[in-house]
Amino acid sequence: MANGHEVTCIVPDGADADQRIDKIGGRSGAEGGCPWSLPIDDAIAGIESGKWSFWTQGGGQIAQVIVAQRANGTKYLKTEADGVEPNNLLALPRCS
Repeated sequence: MANGHEVTCIVPDGADADQRIDKIGGRSGAEGGCPWSLPIDDAIAGIESGKWSFWTQGGGQIAQVIVAQRANGTKYLKTEADGVEPNNLLALPRCS
């Protein structure tokens, strides 16, 4: 069973050509818990191995974070379709 974590912030793409989010982050445990962040490739590997699952909230709904793949083979994170715009992950604040 994957260990689930709420994603509450992101580090937007740097200068790389693939335009992916560089890191995701949040807080562990109860409100105000210890901050955590993961490089995007580690988060993808954790989801694919079943070690972790991630979710976020938007418009009062919970959306699971999933791995997607572009035509060129580059993997990235997105949320399952939930009808909330803008994109749940891209709408999150920058991690401090």
